Amino acid sequence: MTTDYDAKTVVEPPKKLPASITQEILRAVASIEYGSVEIVIHDGRVVQIECREKIRLNQNKSNERKV
Repeated sequence: MTTDYDAKTVVEPPKKLPASITQEILRAVASIEYGSVEIVIHDGRVVQIECREKIRLNQNKSNERKV
């Protein structure tokens, strides 16, 4: 642990994530084309990974299919 006396804050060293959690996060990121991945942390531990995928629809009139 280091202390930044100018900013008066304590900087904790980064914690190493277990490989299984790292793999789940990477899988979540790789599985979506548009959207977001939210990592929920309680008491310094990853407890949930949420994926929100967005589906973009092309609204361009020139690309609409004619029937």
